[in-house]
Amino acid sequence: MNKSELLSKIAEKSNLTKVESERALNAFLETVEETLSKGEKVQLVGFGTFESRERKAREGRNPRNPEEVIKIPASVAPVFKAGKSLKESVNNAHSKKKK
Repeated sequence: MNKSELLSKIAEKSNLTKVESERALNAFLETVEETLSKGEKVQLVGFGTFESRERKAREGRNPRNPEEVIKIPASVAPVFKAGKSLKESVNNAHSKKKK
């Protein structure tokens, strides 16, 4: 599902126009981005948690030349951890497909 398809679904389920849905989705995304940039997390009970994690500097291998060792600098990465309800919903949907 791409952003356009997501906006159509949001509009359909919320009885909002696509323009209103886009404004709401963009506001959500901007808010999550701003919050993570401050080092805080966004926790949506049952759905999941958006947070940022620090990655230490480390050594890696150049994929084009595996003998070459490269230094990977420290960074901060955004991560999403699914909540219990979301995990259960996805697992149930997949287990039904397998039958």
